[in-house]
Order: sequence, then C-alpha cells, then structure tokens
Amino acid sequence: MTTDNYIIGIAGGSGSGKSTFAKKLCEIFSDRVALVSCDNYYLPHGELTLEERRHLNYDAPEAFEFSLMVEQILALKRGEAVDCPVYDFTKHTRSDKVVRIEPKPIIIIDGILIFSKPELRRIMDMKIYVECDADERILRRVRRDTRERGREIDDIIEQYLATVKPMHNAHVEPTKAFADIIINGGMNSVALDVVKAKIEDILS
Repeated sequence: MTTDNYIIGIAGGSGSGKSTFAKKLCEIFSDRVALVSCDNYYLPHGELTLEERRHLNYDAPEAFEFSLMVEQILALKRGEAVDCPVYDFTKHTRSDKVVRIEPKPIIIIDGILIFSKPELRRIMDMKIYVECDADERILRRVRRDTRERGREIDDIIEQYLATVKPMHNAHVEPTKAFADIIINGGMNSVALDVVKAKIEDILS
C-alpha cells in the first residue's frame, strides 16, 4: 500500500536546536506525524569494548547505518510500520530494544548529517537547516550530555575538540547548501509558524 505523505528533513549541528524544532512540530500535529531520529541509526560496534567505543568518531557520515535508515523511511512511505533501532548513549551502542514507528501523513527526519546522503535528500519534500552560534551549541551539548547521557564535562570537551567541531566544519555545515529553509535556532517561533502553516496546508 502506498500512502500520500510529506517528508521533512531537519538538519543542523549538534546542539543547534534541530531536535527541539522537530519535537515542537510533533507536539503540534500529534498523531499525524512520525518522527525518525538519525541518532538511532548509529552503528552498534558491539565487537568493541566500551572504552574503545567512547573514542570513536560519531560525527562523520561513516558512523551511521544510512542504508537501514533509507530502507525504513521508504517502508513508511509505502504505508508499512517499521521497528526502528534504539541507541543507548550511555553505552555507546544500540540497546536490545526497538521502537515501532507507524506510517503517518507527515514524516519528520531529524539528524546532523541527513543532508549528506543523496539517497536521503531525494525522498525529502522539504529540507530545513537549523543554524546556531558555535558557543551556544557546545553549551547546549554540555548540558544535554551531562544530564541525559551520563557524560563527564572533560570527556565532552575532548570529544568536541577532537571530532565534533572539525566534523561539523567538514561534513555538517556544507550541507546547508541543500536546504530549502535555513532558520536561526530551534526556538524560532516565526519559522515554526511558517512550517506549521505549510504542513496544515498539506494536511488539508
């Protein structure tokens, strides 16, 4: 079965507010939206120790299983439910759980590197890039990783300088060129109203 749906990609640097923007849209449109987070498609690397996994580069395109992500989004587009993997950031690997995602009229894809893959861009009807000052992004990352992911501040800073910042400059920032809309921060109420109006028009 094929469904009529509209696929929105929301990209931006780590801590830019893209997930906040995506969640606000999900709150507004409730059961008419399916959210697919790229974070859940990190490769598991179960063959490595926890210490080895801690030092992997998680901000390069090679860190993700994009083939599975594309496969599952295309299934949602066909009207099929999927079992999305769940990533455990405290252990730096996938958990043994999955989350069931049902097909919806609006599918939102959220992730730092989702515009880096042509096969993903091709199935998006709208591409939004969320910009944010680098200082603000690192502060948000520190707050999130200490509160939600059990990380130490020194480890967060080390990772940011070693991989997050250079990978952002090399792989994330350049994908802004593929965006249909560029917004300043995930709390941008004007941008939210614009996208909300577009979705309402599609749903009607």
